[in-house]
Amino acid sequence: MDLSIEHRTRYQYSDLVNYTIQQLRLTPGDGFGQRVKRWEIRVNGHLHRFQDTHGNATHTLVLDSPHDEINIIAAGEVETGLETAPQEQRLPLAVYLRNTDLTAADPELQKFTARYAGFLTDHSDLWLEDMMHAIVKRVPYAKGSTAVDTTAADAFGLGSGVCQDHAHIFIACCRHLGIPARYVSGYLFTQDGSLMESHAWADVYWPDAGWRSFDVSNGCRTNSVHVRLAVGLDYRDACPVSGMRVGGGMESMGVSVLVNQSGQMQQVQQQ
Repeated sequence: MDLSIEHRTRYQYSDLVNYTIQQLRLTPGDGFGQRVKRWEIRVNGHLHRFQDTHGNATHTLVLDSPHDEINIIAAGEVETGLETAPQEQRLPLAVYLRNTDLTAADPELQKFTARYAGFLTDHSDLWLEDMMHAIVKRVPYAKGSTAVDTTAADAFGLGSGVCQDHAHIFIACCRHLGIPARYVSGYLFTQDGSLMESHAWADVYWPDAGWRSFDVSNGCRTNSVHVRLAVGLDYRDACPVSGMRVGGGMESMGVSVLVNQSGQMQQVQQQ
């Protein structure tokens, strides 16, 4: 499947910003069943590209003159559904057993996870699908119920969340069981355009099989409708845009994702 993607992010400020520095993880890579055919990032500032600790293609964006808005456009075409191997593992697997503030399992999550401990000796990873479905049943998808700094434990206790929360909860469970897991940011394409937006899921490392990807919110393994951008220990490592600024007053942000598949184009606005 060929997916054309245009991801626009616009920041507006009530006062002039004197200086902005941001990290952009908005560039997909080859591997995990996808191949980048073309890709570019257009911004009203200076870009410096590098590869971060997790192997993500990352750009540092710097605006060092007064400005009252920032416009970031990431666009290109990615072919999916291919038999391409995962990218080379850069870090020791033990790194992905490390708890973070967003993925730590509290006693309630530990109790939930304990029911799956007996499956650790299985040669198959199918039981992870059962755990995935149980998470969504316990924490139904609900927009607006959580924020980017909501922890896995808080979302689990609240009983509602979005894809980011589902990924964090799944990762917390896996790490508590001693299974390396990591957060993935990317895009999800649907035929009706209902979920054509930024998305998140989880990678799990299974012995003798390597990384396997689970889209917890949709209760499935990832496939040709997924395009991966970045990985990390949690959302903060893999989020598309993060940064700091000096000045600016109040900030507003608008995001839109445009996807074109087989000549059919639709658009979703996100605020």
